[in-house]
Amino acid sequence: MGRIAIFTDDPGWHGRQLRLAFANRGFSGEYVSLTECRMQLGDEGLPIVIPGFEQTLPDAAFVRGVPGGSLEEVVFYLDILHALKLAGVPVYNDGRAVERSVDKGMTTFLLHRAGLPTPVTWIARERGEALAIAERELKAGNMLISKPLFGSQGEGIRRIEKMTDLFWLTSSRGIYYLQRFVHCEGEGYSDTRVFVVNGRALTAMRRRGKSWLNNVARGASCEAVELTDELARLAVEATTALEMDYAGVDIIRDREGRYQIIEVNSIPAWKGLESVCGFNIAECLAEDLFSRYLSANQATQSADAS
Repeated sequence: MGRIAIFTDDPGWHGRQLRLAFANRGFSGEYVSLTECRMQLGDEGLPIVIPGFEQTLPDAAFVRGVPGGSLEEVVFYLDILHALKLAGVPVYNDGRAVERSVDKGMTTFLLHRAGLPTPVTWIARERGEALAIAERELKAGNMLISKPLFGSQGEGIRRIEKMTDLFWLTSSRGIYYLQRFVHCEGEGYSDTRVFVVNGRALTAMRRRGKSWLNNVARGASCEAVELTDELARLAVEATTALEMDYAGVDIIRDREGRYQIIEVNSIPAWKGLESVCGFNIAECLAEDLFSRYLSANQATQSADAS
């Protein structure tokens, strides 16, 4: 039986779904934390040491979580993913894709460089400069969103609505990431999550937030939505710009009817999406991983053996 490492610190529902999907293809899925991995660079043994895989590296690795920590710790976790890929182990999504999406500054830069619509964004080092930008935007009648460069599920995000809010303007370890707030069309607060696998927009849902944060982890509700050609095109182009195997792409439609991409997530959750879309998403992900990477690897190994 083949073996796949599922990198996660909290397997939960998603981990169980992936295990089932891998088992349906004759592979075991084994949970591993990147915090438990190390490198051993010498004359003996494997250079990448993964608990449970001491004798041979996994057939593939599926990344369901990269732990937080110091800069050195996060870089090392990504080094493990890079090293596995260099060692011939398919990594889904790979380290480069995770790097691009976990860093909101680089995500926004790459989307802008690809000509894709994104909210106006500033990334600055000096607090005085960040305050000047915020004051200018507020005076022009715009609100701002302050985000940590690294973060997910709405953690650490603040909305700057008035001058007194500038007291709460804080940096993300010395860096200020400010984005012009986009008012969505219609009543309340909502955006659209599009799920992309291997360059194809699979399905979509609308997330309706209890407040301006539309994260499901923060209580947003999910509802099925038509996946229009425009939504699909934007989501696929965003995923291509960040070179991802799969992604959850968040898109908002503003009051003028224009779409803007607000986030591209390389480790997206899909429980809420699956509850309204009718797809078994873990099966779709497993099928893509196996058809594009494992089948090719097995064919290469068979050819080498002959």
